[in-house]
Amino acid sequence: MIFLKLGGSLITDKNTPRAVRYDVLDRLMQETAEARAARPGQRLLLGHGSGSFGHVEARKYGTRHGVSTPAQWQGFAEVQHVAGLLNRLVVDAARQAGLPVVNCPPSASVVCHDGVIQSFAAEPIQTALDHDLVPLVYGDVAVDTVRGGTVVSTEDMFRHLAPKLGPQRILLAGIERGVLTRWPDGEVIPEITAETRPGASPLQIGGSHAADVTGGMASKVSEMLALVKAMPGCAVQIFSGEAPGRVGAALRGEPIPGTVIRRS
Repeated sequence: MIFLKLGGSLITDKNTPRAVRYDVLDRLMQETAEARAARPGQRLLLGHGSGSFGHVEARKYGTRHGVSTPAQWQGFAEVQHVAGLLNRLVVDAARQAGLPVVNCPPSASVVCHDGVIQSFAAEPIQTALDHDLVPLVYGDVAVDTVRGGTVVSTEDMFRHLAPKLGPQRILLAGIERGVLTRWPDGEVIPEITAETRPGASPLQIGGSHAADVTGGMASKVSEMLALVKAMPGCAVQIFSGEAPGRVGAALRGEPIPGTVIRRS
């Protein structure tokens, strides 16, 4: 079982609203389809970020922090709409590459409590996996029992689903080379563990260089450290998907440059 996220910074230009990197998206889907075909029986949960679609609108309306006023609820609907626009393009690219994706929109299946996922309808995801399909999740809005509404990242969903689905590896492909000692010109930290955190504390790691309402790299590392603490046998890889073939190699289990997060 593998979880793979294609970061919003990778499949969109996060500095330009609603700008898809179509050539990159098509290549990544082709690499994923070929790697999956080379390993029959390999289960895959696919996710993607919202990039210059959902993040831009969510920052405009402050959706991550709560939804209460009529204007904020209109913004909630707008964030869901634009996140869905990108998701539709990702689904189309996946199908074109031959990936049998089944879309699982979080806004229809996730309930949070003060920003933390409390329930997620995992049965459709499990059923898709049982029948050799590829369930697809993505950064989206969600109902929140404290905040009214919020935004959930793909990492949020991976953390919630991991204990239920038991992935051996979680692959987070973005544009960064890995977790850096400082952004943007630092060295890549090759390994981060729950005990040692070599090179830098995750809380000191810089965020994203563009709109990212879910916290950027610092939040990503914190989420994944919490995940590997709860699942000792799982390893997380953070790496760049810019180089052709890198995502495919990661899916096949080949060594790739980047940062590995593990419990010990």
